Amino acid sequence: MNTADFIFNTDEYHIDEAHYTWRTPSNIALVKYWGKSDPQLPKNASISFTLNNCHTTTSIRFSKTAAKEEAQFELFFEGEKKEDFKPKIAKFFKRIQEYCPYVLQYDMHIESSNSFPHSSGIASSASGMSAIAMCLMNLEQALNPEISADYLKQKASFLARLGSGSASRSIEGPLVVWGTHEAVAGSSDLFGVRLPNAVHPVFEDYQDCILLVDKGEKQVSSTVGHNLMFNHPFAERRFEQANDNLAELLQVLASGDLEKFISIVESEALTLHAMMLTSEPYFILMKPNTLEIIQRIWEFRKTTGSHVCFTLDAGANVHVLYPKSEKQQVESFINTELLKFCQKNQYICDNTGLGAQTI
Repeated sequence: MNTADFIFNTDEYHIDEAHYTWRTPSNIALVKYWGKSDPQLPKNASISFTLNNCHTTTSIRFSKTAAKEEAQFELFFEGEKKEDFKPKIAKFFKRIQEYCPYVLQYDMHIESSNSFPHSSGIASSASGMSAIAMCLMNLEQALNPEISADYLKQKASFLARLGSGSASRSIEGPLVVWGTHEAVAGSSDLFGVRLPNAVHPVFEDYQDCILLVDKGEKQVSSTVGHNLMFNHPFAERRFEQANDNLAELLQVLASGDLEKFISIVESEALTLHAMMLTSEPYFILMKPNTLEIIQRIWEFRKTTGSHVCFTLDAGANVHVLYPKSEKQQVESFINTELLKFCQKNQYICDNTGLGAQTI
């Protein structure tokens, strides 16, 4: 597939009113993507667990109008009009109008809400942009009923990527690869693909308990962080490392080797933050309690033989990953040892999911 395959070329729009609602999840990358080129193309391939409980619910009401030069929309987030969110969404609509020219033919009323705190290190842009993309593709399917279900998901991922790179991984699940990689058939920089490789049963219902260390706004946005990779002294080696780690992780996902899984996933998390620490300007998104939680996880694993591990996104919160067979033991550990390091003792228990759902 190439970009031309995603251009909508029907000239007449016969639907006057439409209303769609989608619930799409966040995701947590196991091998990280950090660094991109225009338009939202990754410097290395990444793979993520699709989550289930951390999601965005978005409704869009489309009303036919005279053609405009720019997409017209109102945006409400959790019941309140959000003007400060509009520039990012407007930029997204500008990027996609070549592929979805019908957005210029409709006024759009967008209502959105999260099941988790916005801008706190959980990928709210991933779930938010993918939900908008699914609503748009519902409209496109109504305008052109001949498109297939596979094409709908593929184009939704393609569109979501143009709003947020990681959003390309939130359409399907439980494991999604974004970025061209020789070991993953059908992989592409343009959209995410559900992992076609064999996966051991232990990873089919993996658990993720997200410890909310800091629910505030991040010090540095992911967009700014990605841009700092352009002149980063270690960037090229990092991109090679990520692709190598993905190849190795694919073998782990097939074999069920939890020890190696832990090694790769934790190294990837720490490397992500190491790239932030060594950029110019440099910055720190971890908090003291982030480090306390990591140390406690390491100690618990050493003393109990548990397969619990951690990963981090570009924020202070800690994703505690573990097989479902250890759910009782690990959640007891979280409640007795780790909650005190969370803001107001707050956390979210999640697990792998299957992607976007219509409501």
